[in-house]
Amino acid sequence: MVEYADLECPFCRTYFPVLKRWIDEHPEVNWQWHHLPLAMHEPAASAEARLVECIGEARGAAAFWQAVDWVYAHTRGDGQGLPEGLRYPDLTPAVQHCLASDRPDAVVRAQAAEAEKNGITATPILQLRDRETDKVILLHGPVEGDALLSALDLLAAGDKTGVESSQTRDMPAASVGDMPR
Repeated sequence: MVEYADLECPFCRTYFPVLKRWIDEHPEVNWQWHHLPLAMHEPAASAEARLVECIGEARGAAAFWQAVDWVYAHTRGDGQGLPEGLRYPDLTPAVQHCLASDRPDAVVRAQAAEAEKNGITATPILQLRDRETDKVILLHGPVEGDALLSALDLLAAGDKTGVESSQTRDMPAASVGDMPR
């Protein structure tokens, strides 16, 4: 599962702990994060994306997810960014070196370009991909746990549903769950 998200998006912020709990209960699901900083949330969204990328690069996956959680806990959201003067705790020299480079920008740009190529223009969006068949379903907006399981079942059923390899099937949140967008 790839989540396309914006660190300034209020819907992503609300959905993050819900999705994290669900992932913790379903360790068989591989959760990947892809940045999609929305123009209306710039420049804060890209600055925060750079920060979490550098923390992940310097300190690993667990630190990356902790940084995402920290940003959501501290950002004012909707493009307002972090409060003036607030800095991520323990910015190591490795993180600072990364922040001074172009590496995190390249990652964020590549992920945003991939989203655009796949027609993804809003957040949060979940892209479910069956690793064995390469079948894909896009889920728009926050999706509840039971609805997410249903979408995974639909993806696994594949041939019986008409979802073919490398074919993307869009499912709006309203059709798979009733969480507000």
